[in-house]
Amino acid sequence: MYCILRMNVNIAEVNTGGLERLYLETADSEHIEMYLKAMWRILEKGEEIKIVSIAKILDIKQPSVVQMLHKLNDLKLIKYQVGSSSIKLTSKGEMIGQQMMRNTRLLEVLMKHSLKIEIDEEMVCGIEHHMKSIFTDALCTLLKHPRICPHGNIIPQGSCCGTNQ
Repeated sequence: MYCILRMNVNIAEVNTGGLERLYLETADSEHIEMYLKAMWRILEKGEEIKIVSIAKILDIKQPSVVQMLHKLNDLKLIKYQVGSSSIKLTSKGEMIGQQMMRNTRLLEVLMKHSLKIEIDEEMVCGIEHHMKSIFTDALCTLLKHPRICPHGNIIPQGSCCGTNQ
């Protein structure tokens, strides 16, 4: 259920003879985004970020979480030390997690209220990683800046929302 702002890391551009460009992105950046989104959601619920909480949300084993925490720490997206129960998002990590949650919730509004189809979490997860800010803001504007997603959660505001509320 949890997927995660495109980090523009490990992206290769493939030229297809002038017809269109394809972008191949490693699953690694999507995993990073999923973890940050999960941590942002934990904070949104007013809870402390813990290894067990991340593992539960993402339905993975705790050693896998610890391995990713080291990577996120090295990328300066979180602050974490081995043996410490303290896991904190950096401002950049928080921004990515929040953006991913915004993407998710706007896509859910699009599916449920505009397209009148059942929310397909797998499809949302596949799309949310590839949304650029300009697309997200355009979608938000098209949907008239919704504040609540179909699940009753607040949709984080974007730069497009400031003058239209």
